Amino acid sequence: MARVDPALAAARAAVRAELADLTRDGALSAGDLVLVACSGGADSLALAAAAALEGPRVGRSVRSAGFAVRVGAVVVDHGMQEGSDVVAAAAAARCRDLGLDPVLVRRVRVDAGPGADGPEGAARAARYAALDGVADETGAVAVLLGHTLDDQAESVLLGLARGSGARSLAGMPRRRGRYRRPFLGLRRAQTEAVCAAVGVDFWTDPTNLMPDGAEGVDGEGGAAVPARTRVRAAVVPVLEDALGPGVVESLARTAGQLRADADALDALAADLLAAATLPTGELSDVQPTGAHQASDRTLVLDVGPLAEAHAALRRRALRSAALAVGCPPGATTARHVDALDALVVSWRGQGDVHLPGDARALRACGRLYLRPAEPHPAGAAHPPAPTPPLEE
Repeated sequence: MARVDPALAAARAAVRAELADLTRDGALSAGDLVLVACSGGADSLALAAAAALEGPRVGRSVRSAGFAVRVGAVVVDHGMQEGSDVVAAAAAARCRDLGLDPVLVRRVRVDAGPGADGPEGAARAARYAALDGVADETGAVAVLLGHTLDDQAESVLLGLARGSGARSLAGMPRRRGRYRRPFLGLRRAQTEAVCAAVGVDFWTDPTNLMPDGAEGVDGEGGAAVPARTRVRAAVVPVLEDALGPGVVESLARTAGQLRADADALDALAADLLAAATLPTGELSDVQPTGAHQASDRTLVLDVGPLAEAHAALRRRALRSAALAVGCPPGATTARHVDALDALVVSWRGQGDVHLPGDARALRACGRLYLRPAEPHPAGAAHPPAPTPPLEE
């Protein structure tokens, strides 16, 4: 009997479980399309290979013949590096060689404006917009992403470094809407082994490598080294040397535990925000005047329920309120939430709170008014759209 490569077996089992989950949810049936987001790197090509092998045999067992689904790929060319079009074309060719169809390449424009959470956040927003567009065009049931256990651990460390709360420390979800991450239980070394097992060459993004002689934030020639690259190349190895080889798994396990906690708290915070929200059409005549006049675009909150709530729920509700009026998630920090919280529990007549995205908040007559940015006149430049929550 031919030896089964253990890494390939693990990758196939992970994809098989994800497809089975989609089937149990009633989202996947014979002939449906599943897309793989492929960059040409080891993680996404290993995912493409495993999906190509498992697509024709969904639900197959000793008692069931199973059924076949179509497996395609989307390659997003961010255009941020010289020769990115060549890399994208090569990734698409490898996906076709693996049997994926359709394989689509989308070039995007990355706008790293002030609301885009930096170049990495802007690239992420453009990438997800392209993936959403292709999924809508093709009618794909799901989009598979190749993030691994290592990526999850790195996300937790980055959240810790930023002083983030539980939601950020919870890392990336295994499932969110049409997006699925089958490989969150696999190590990066396993995906490289999968590529070797199926005979596929993969591309290594140079931004994922620490330049020779680079120390700290600035790399060779003063070029900035992405924070995730520094964590991957410098921080994780030190932690593993000091604390043992199970650090990555422990960090990922912590993310899973925090995600369950954050989900529960967010649900309670959403209930609190709903209870505190007042319909603008039913407001009394006592409200801010002039530039602060409440409109149908203003979010008006009753301070009473917020002040009585636990701080953990109140702060989550206030952050959600800020996002609801257009504040970019990546730019809305604990400092902004502190200022909103002070309007509720430390009210001393302070003035407007300026929020990201040119939104504002103020308190008057026992109510909190959150006003989005004024619409720009026709022909004027529009502010960047809010970016999605931090997630690779």
